[in-house]
Amino acid sequence: MYTRLNAAQPYALGLFRVVVGLLFTCHGAGSLFGAFSRETVAAGTWPGWFAAAIELVGGALVLLGLGTRPAALVSSGAMAYAYFTVHQPEGLFPIANNGELAAMFCWSFLLIVFTGPGAFALDGFLPSRGSATAAEAEKRDERTTVAA
Repeated sequence: MYTRLNAAQPYALGLFRVVVGLLFTCHGAGSLFGAFSRETVAAGTWPGWFAAAIELVGGALVLLGLGTRPAALVSSGAMAYAYFTVHQPEGLFPIANNGELAAMFCWSFLLIVFTGPGAFALDGFLPSRGSATAAEAEKRDERTTVAA
């Protein structure tokens, strides 16, 4: 059973990345453009407009799998900032301060930073910037994977 699950891992990670990226992109589009019946934020206002821009651009990059790890890191940081500046002063736990969404996005993006984009990422179609080929890098990653 574990062999089959391990074989499907890149696809599960890829689908996870796509869903999280899509949801984050929709959140940003709603805040910037009023999509999905959301209220827009005024252009250039701190931190709302900048957070919405990060949500839109970072979410789209993660969704497509382009520059996935840096985009996920910035997105995770933006959600950590949102949680600790907006939600946490209202209460200790996310359920009490309405910060569940910020916390889930923060930890989801941090997971993507460490696991990589998985399957279906456009990064896989770009030439490697390092000296190793993609196959050599994949073999190296397989050897250094820590199993729990």
